[in-house]
Amino acid sequence: MSEPIFHNFTAAPTHVAPFSHAVECDGWIQLTGQMPTDPDDDSRPLPDGIEAQTRRVMDNLVIVLGGLGLGLEHVLSARVYITEFRRDYEAMNDAYKSYFPPGRLPARTCIGVTGLARDALVEIDMVAKRP
Repeated sequence: MSEPIFHNFTAAPTHVAPFSHAVECDGWIQLTGQMPTDPDDDSRPLPDGIEAQTRRVMDNLVIVLGGLGLGLEHVLSARVYITEFRRDYEAMNDAYKSYFPPGRLPARTCIGVTGLARDALVEIDMVAKRP
């Protein structure tokens, strides 16, 4: 096993805690869960509603993947954390699945949680693999 590589990207959103944007080892990449924060201005309010927040989170993950020279087609699995599971699950799914071609959805776990950083409604992390 090779040594892990700890990736951080200036184009990606500002860290909300002590972490790397992604950690890579032997072509496997764990992407840290992204929040719906604006990558250009962390002080901006979070988008309103689960759909807008899910899209911002997915766009932030695309930024991190892009920094690695990868895209969503390299994602094998995702974990979704939502604070209002019953209310937001369906709308979050609609926004999330719009990022992937039909029949090419990663494996996924979705977990209802009591709270997230910055009072976000959603956070998503991913595992990707280099071709």
